[in-house]
Parts: sequence; C-alpha cells; structure tokens
Amino acid sequence: MNFEISAVRHPKEKLYGSIMLVVGTLIWAVLLGAIAFTLLSGSVWHALLLLFYFGAFWLFSYWARALTRAYMIGHFVMVGPDQFPHLHRMVEEGARALGLREIPTTFVYNSSGVMNAMALRLVGRQRYIWLTSALLDADTDEQVRFVIGHELGHHVAGHLDEPWSYLRFPGHFIPFLGAAYSRGRELTCDRIGALVARDLRASRSALQMLACGSARLNAQMNADAFQKQEQMVPGIAGFLVHIFSHYPRHTRRVEALTQWSQSQRSIGTVSRPSVAPQPA
Repeated sequence: MNFEISAVRHPKEKLYGSIMLVVGTLIWAVLLGAIAFTLLSGSVWHALLLLFYFGAFWLFSYWARALTRAYMIGHFVMVGPDQFPHLHRMVEEGARALGLREIPTTFVYNSSGVMNAMALRLVGRQRYIWLTSALLDADTDEQVRFVIGHELGHHVAGHLDEPWSYLRFPGHFIPFLGAAYSRGRELTCDRIGALVARDLRASRSALQMLACGSARLNAQMNADAFQKQEQMVPGIAGFLVHIFSHYPRHTRRVEALTQWSQSQRSIGTVSRPSVAPQPA
C-alpha cells in the first residue's frame, strides 16, 4: 500500500502549519512591499540597504550550511553498505516504505553522552540524517528503527522542503507560534516512526529512552507507568513549560502515540508502509 502523509499528519501540525504559512507570507509581502515603496518614493539607498540585509542573511545562511556539511563529512562517520550496513538497511527500507525518492545520507557522530537524532538539508537538495553514538549505544535495534522512521518523517512530511520552509520562516519570530508548530511536527513524526518500526512497544520505549537514557535500564522500562506520569504534570507550571518548548514533553509523546495507535486499530484508516523483513 502507498504511504499517505495526509493520513498521519497531526491536527496540530496542520493548524499551526497553516497559520505559519499565512503569517509568514504576509510578513514577506510587507517586507517586499516596503522595498517597492522605497524605490517608488525615490529612496533608492533605503531600498538598497534592505536588499543588502536580505543578501547578507542569505549568504550567511548558505555558508553556515556549507561549513556544517564540510565539518560533517570530515568528522562524522557516513553510514553505507560497507559502513554499519545494518543501519544503512534500516534507513533504506524505511525510506522506500515511505515513498522517498531519495534515500537520506546518514551519519553517526560522537555525541559525548547526548542522545539525539536529526533530519536536515544543507547545501543542495541532498537529505541527511544524524544519529548520535549515545542513542545507538542505549537503544535496541527496534527502538533505533523507530528513531530512523521519525527522522525520515521530517523528510517525507516536507518539513525541510523549499519554498514552504522559507515562507513559514518569519512565523518563527511570532511568540509561541513557532514552538507550537514545531511540537505538532514532532507528533506527526512520532506516528511515522511507529509505522516504520511496526512495533508500538519499541516505539513507546524509544520515546521513554529519551528521558531515561540508560542502556542498563532499557529492558526494565515500563512505558505504561511512564505514560501515567503525564497525568501528574502540574496544570499551570506544566502549561508554561509546554508553550515555551519546541518539543512535546516525553510523557505526552508516549500518551499521544498510544492514543493514535489505538484509534487506528479501531477505525483502520491508515495504510501501514510495507517494510521488508530483516534477514536472520
């Protein structure tokens, strides 16, 4: 069955993504209108100054991405058929299951104990995934498959695609709006990660591992007990922490993924991507 992103995109991402697009487009329109107005009013130097700022911002962004790419290639370990082939196979199968035409190039790097993963695009149209050494040390293969699926989700959901990311960019400067949109995107990608992993237990425990981080305690984790902590989060203080964060709290992510998975079992609306079986 073909994977349909619209069927798994979280409602909050749809809502805040639409608001970001409208707000961002309006802000860009105002800025371009200001440049046009200054030109028509004869203030050429003011218009040139605004264009200079635009150009300087773009150039800084370009070189920052170019330098990051250079650093990545020289300091990280690139995953491939001859380098960590089991990780390469996970990325390849997940990307194909989600219908990505281009399989992201994956790198592993020494994170000095920080558990994380990242999807990104740098110079050009190449897609990348970063996996930290601490995450790979602590997670099982089933949990890693969820993490890879989550990062692939950012790519398949278009979170890094142009021109939409550029159009939405000014919306990040609106208080709380950018953070809300970011949280919605993470909830969408948790769903995609679970579909790629095809293992709800491993998916929930992979999210719990972000809070725990202990390889020794991995097999002993109880995701149900962890999910119950969500009901213990203080109302006002929890809300304040929530609205300033670009990521949903871990307990909320486990709860949201559990609820969504249960709803899909009951109504059967989502096509699960077909992932090739792992060799013995």
